[in-house]
Order: sequence, then C-alpha cells, then structure tokens
Amino acid sequence: MAIAEIRAGLAANIATIPGLRVAAEIKDNPSPPIAVISLNNISYDLAMARGTTLYNFTVTLIVGRVAERDAQRKLDAYAGNGERSIKTAVQSDRQLGGAAFDCVLSEMSSLGALNLGEQTYLAADFSCRVYAE
Repeated sequence: MAIAEIRAGLAANIATIPGLRVAAEIKDNPSPPIAVISLNNISYDLAMARGTTLYNFTVTLIVGRVAERDAQRKLDAYAGNGERSIKTAVQSDRQLGGAAFDCVLSEMSSLGALNLGEQTYLAADFSCRVYAE
C-alpha cells in the first residue's frame, strides 16, 4: 500500500473525534486541538516475499496553549480510553479502510510544551504501528 493511503486511513479514523482537526504536517500557526500525523520509520520484509512492512507513525496531539487552564483536561480526555481518545479512534478501523493489515496505537510519550512560532502549546506524541504490504 502507498504511504499516502495509510496516512489517509489514520486521518479518517482520528477525524471521528468531534472537534479535533487532523493535519499531515505541523503548521506554523496551528489551531488546537489538532492531531498531526508524521511517518517516523519503515521496517521492510517482515514476512517472506516482501509480504509485510511495518510503518511507524507519530500522531502529535496539540491541545492548546500551555497557559490555558483546560489544556491538560483536554489532553487527559484524548489520552484516556473513552470515546474521545486517540487510541479508540485510531483502532476503530484497524485495517484503515483497506490500506493496512493492522494498526495499533502503542503508547503516549513526550508530554509537554511544544514551541511553534511565537507560541508554546501543550502537546503529546502517540506511537502508532501500521502493518501493511
């Protein structure tokens, strides 16, 4: 499968969270809350005859400016296991509309401040493993 199809599948899953924007690239002036999908690395030939490839993506969730009182509460809701969680959304269609064999959101890390332009935002990174052709 093409990386663009996998990225589109991830974006479609995340976009099911009401009020959360999704972007393929970090913008200079984001409008939180926004989830940004980026490809970290690719592991080839996990099965014979080039049958499986592992794509490791990061979903960076930017929830608001650090000074906002409710930024941490928003992040907590997205990080949990409820209906607004990134994990629930990403794994809602584990085949990503036919673009993958499976996808798993495995961890949240790098919780803290993210400086973009003149602003400082509260953000967290989520690791996503996608197995595809």
